[in-house]
Amino acid sequence: MSQLIITPKTKVMELLENYPQLEDILIEYAPAFRKLKNPLLRKTVAKVASLQQAAAVGNVKVEDLINRLRQEVGQDLLSEASDTVYHTEKPDWFSEDLIASELDAREMLDAGEQPVNQILADLKELPQGKIYKLIAPFIPAPAIDKASSLNFLHWIDKTGEKEYKVYFIHLPD
Repeated sequence: MSQLIITPKTKVMELLENYPQLEDILIEYAPAFRKLKNPLLRKTVAKVASLQQAAAVGNVKVEDLINRLRQEVGQDLLSEASDTVYHTEKPDWFSEDLIASELDAREMLDAGEQPVNQILADLKELPQGKIYKLIAPFIPAPAIDKASSLNFLHWIDKTGEKEYKVYFIHLPD
């Protein structure tokens, strides 16, 4: 039996390789991860997505997800959160007039494709001070985390049960 300690940074694929029995619990917390049964998505998304990102996608507290998974395999429970902050309050920098480009990722995701590389390519082309609009069926945590690491600010606007609009901007220094 594996000795992988489950943390927010644990990759989904690593978790499922070590504890295949946890797949159903992960899907219960983040129904979007049902698509992980698709072998292509398992090779792509599961390899890069962390449990912290999975919690964001499922819109659940990361510590709740981690503790549920840990409980299932007999590990000690987490006591503190180490959450990335996902911004859901409309920021001062937002204006419809500043939207320079957009991507509706729902079609790509439905086709089993991972839109992160397309999003990052689009963001690299985005003029400073302009806004990029992303539409997704869940909080696209891996894309937000990557964009944040490149100094992009974001705002998540939940516009429907399965519709999130995420706006990115790179402000001048």
